[in-house]
Amino acid sequence: MKVMLFVVAFAVAAPFVSAAAQAAEASDTLAQTITQLDSEVFDAFNRCADPAQLQRHASFFSEFVEFYHDNGGVTWNRADMLANTKKYACGNYTREIVPGSIVVYPIKDFGAIELGSHRFCQTATGKCEGLADFTTVWQRTDAGWKITRVLSYGHRASPASPNESSK
Repeated sequence: MKVMLFVVAFAVAAPFVSAAAQAAEASDTLAQTITQLDSEVFDAFNRCADPAQLQRHASFFSEFVEFYHDNGGVTWNRADMLANTKKYACGNYTREIVPGSIVVYPIKDFGAIELGSHRFCQTATGKCEGLADFTTVWQRTDAGWKITRVLSYGHRASPASPNESSK
């Protein structure tokens, strides 16, 4: 009788365990995808003084992206966001992710939310003096992943980064 109960319990529980394992695997895959995309976006950002890299950076954003910056205000579209990036960032500073800070959550039937922290480093000196938190909303489209919303907030002074302390 005990064996029969075990077999029945296992048969009932197995699909749920399998579903949980599949969900965890899908979540890991999503986090890897978004982390890789983040890396690609900011590889282009870090080299955006080159017009081709600025255009590559632009390609990751929806035409109607909203960018909320606690110090800089709001931009309501890609063209204005890129104009600000070109004017204030390109050739002036680069961005590096704080290792281990990225967390990704799925959005059902839409895409993902990415949270993390990043440092900003002066191009001329290599000093990484700014730290901020960010939230990025990614939409999965037929054309691939696009950023639809960005929040950049909590800007503050940053302790020296590992890269900076080795210089």
